[in-house]
Amino acid sequence: MRIDKILSNLGYGSRKEVRSLFKNGAVKVNGLPIRDAGHHADPDKDQITVNGEEIVYREFIYLMMNKPPGVISATEDNRDETVIDLLEAEDLVFEPFPVGRLDKDTVGLLLITNDGQLAHRLLSPKKHVPKTYFALIDSEVTQADVDKFEKGVFLEDGYLTKPGKLTIIESGTPSKIELTISEGKFHQVKRMFESVGKRVLYLKRISMGPIQLDETLELGEYRELSEEEINLLMSNEEA
Repeated sequence: MRIDKILSNLGYGSRKEVRSLFKNGAVKVNGLPIRDAGHHADPDKDQITVNGEEIVYREFIYLMMNKPPGVISATEDNRDETVIDLLEAEDLVFEPFPVGRLDKDTVGLLLITNDGQLAHRLLSPKKHVPKTYFALIDSEVTQADVDKFEKGVFLEDGYLTKPGKLTIIESGTPSKIELTISEGKFHQVKRMFESVGKRVLYLKRISMGPIQLDETLELGEYRELSEEEINLLMSNEEA
């Protein structure tokens, strides 16, 4: 890999901006000064230093955010704040993007990465990656609703959803439920409840595939996935 790309990926500036580091002899590979920004190096095998400090290179970043309400799941928007706007500059240099979407008023687990291949597999309809939500429903959810969701329900546009696992946590008005689905149609959870004459008052995603929301994260906070969580994601996708 070109060494100027390695440094720009790590936030040392654009490729144009990092050229001054080479001119000043600040960049060394295996102890030897490198003047050519196009020099190739292997960050996994070569020792690369900038001003005497050894760099630790990584290509991908994997983040878990507890998405707050009022923020949209996009990389940029002309009107609303996005989840990317909530990231620190040191994470922005990796140019990450949200994996899928949560509605503007929906909160909870959102994965953010720059690993396009992983994101594609997590979102692929062929993979049927399960997503679990906690919700408050405006009226009492019954066993009849559980049975209907288990068979799939028809949305207002005639689409028959794949079976969903609906669990009643607390009945009454409002009802507290958990719902696991394996697809991601637009406003799907809300539309599924509308199909049985009910309305979602509050919606929170609590898991996606093998990854559970870290409940210690406040709304709007995020952290990097642990090595164990990353391995879970990777092994899940290979299965």
